[in-house]
Amino acid sequence: MTYEEKKFDQLLGLAGFSDTLLKNHFTLYAGYVKNVNALAETLQTAKPGTPEYAELKRRFGWEWNGMRLHELYFGNMTKDDANKTTTRDSAFEKAFTASFGTFESWLADFKATGAMRGIGWVILAFDPEAKRLFNVWINEHDVGHLAGAVSLLVMDVFEHAYMTDYGIKKADYIESFLKAIDWKVVEKRLGM
Repeated sequence: MTYEEKKFDQLLGLAGFSDTLLKNHFTLYAGYVKNVNALAETLQTAKPGTPEYAELKRRFGWEWNGMRLHELYFGNMTKDDANKTTTRDSAFEKAFTASFGTFESWLADFKATGAMRGIGWVILAFDPEAKRLFNVWINEHDVGHLAGAVSLLVMDVFEHAYMTDYGIKKADYIESFLKAIDWKVVEKRLGM
């Protein structure tokens, strides 16, 4: 099976994100898709037990997560104002309350997680077993995921996600990202 690059051109013109930044980011994402396909093909003929095989296997996880995290990230943003609010009194709102006390408490924690020094991802993750939400820092693409958790909201905090438009003002980027969240998509990912 070959993975197809998803198109996110509908985000062009998104407030707070220049088209230059978005197009560069889409190109970076396309590289992950290309590398996933190349590694999957190479692994079909690689000899198990060799150092080369081991490195290909390790690299595959990096490229795969780079591909999927970008798809989730672009997929949870929108220009449609109608989708930029959460549904009050929903299962989603109740999950926020149960896990963080209030939506505002979650938001403060999400921002603080994103503002931490370093590169990576911030994910609002849902543990379906305990029915709990967590804000998680993912270092790189492959370190920090909660096994079995569902990624509900994904924010890229690698420099390529904001430097073109914001320089080192990551907090300003985070504010723009929060204004672009497609809460309908995030609620759908919760599946409650």
